[in-house]
Amino acid sequence: MAARRLLPRWAGSLRPVSSAAASGAYPKRVKVVEVGPRDGLQNEKNVVPTPVKINLINMLSETGLQVIEATSFVSPKWVPQMADHTEVMQGINKLPGISYPVLTPNLKGFQAAVAAGAKEVSIFGAASELFTKKNINCSIEESLERFDEVMKAAREANIPVRGYVSCVLGCPYEGKISAAKVAEVSKKMYSMGCYEISLGDTIGVGTPGSMRDMLAVVMKEVPVGALAVHCHDTYGQALANILVALQGVDLQKLMDTGTFICNALNRKTNSKVSQASCRL
Repeated sequence: MAARRLLPRWAGSLRPVSSAAASGAYPKRVKVVEVGPRDGLQNEKNVVPTPVKINLINMLSETGLQVIEATSFVSPKWVPQMADHTEVMQGINKLPGISYPVLTPNLKGFQAAVAAGAKEVSIFGAASELFTKKNINCSIEESLERFDEVMKAAREANIPVRGYVSCVLGCPYEGKISAAKVAEVSKKMYSMGCYEISLGDTIGVGTPGSMRDMLAVVMKEVPVGALAVHCHDTYGQALANILVALQGVDLQKLMDTGTFICNALNRKTNSKVSQASCRL
């Protein structure tokens, strides 16, 4: 399993960069959002059996994690790996105190998610026009119109919505993305009613410097307490870009879970923590 899938992606209250850097202080609390069952598995070429996915989520539930993104209610035509979303949501053991949000790209997906028992959903946009076009076949503005339908339905059903903004530090099609564009899209999604905006370094090209500069611009438009980051370890920069907070999470159980899904996928782990542990 790739390190980016074993190590939880975290989202949480971000302090203003300048004051945090000057004082050496860290956030007092960090919310970890584990997205392995969804983001980690969705691009696997071979379809992972539903019981394996359910077992993966159940094992993650025992690690101390409080938020586990379970699946994605997208069309099986576009993401075959997530075709069993309903079976997964209805098959997992939902433990008290743990949230199991799911991704919903449109109103149809939202309705199916709620019918399957989802109590929280996420919508996903991007700060890149070309990425948005390639990913969901519409412009950024059109994607926001689709999200508006979801937001209205979510308010009526009293379902909290989290927003993802992809390509905040770079795009595979456009290259560098301006922080102003990231701030613009983030502000619109927050204004729609998303309680939290997760800023995703989708292709993992960010550095501590570019992350700091981007956040400084976005924080002028969205309250810092409503911001989160979602980092990929493509170039080994993920841990440098975030302060990984694992207090309250059982690291050994998390590594055991990583071993389980690696065995199910018939591959070796790329997690440096797991590799080092095996050599001890």
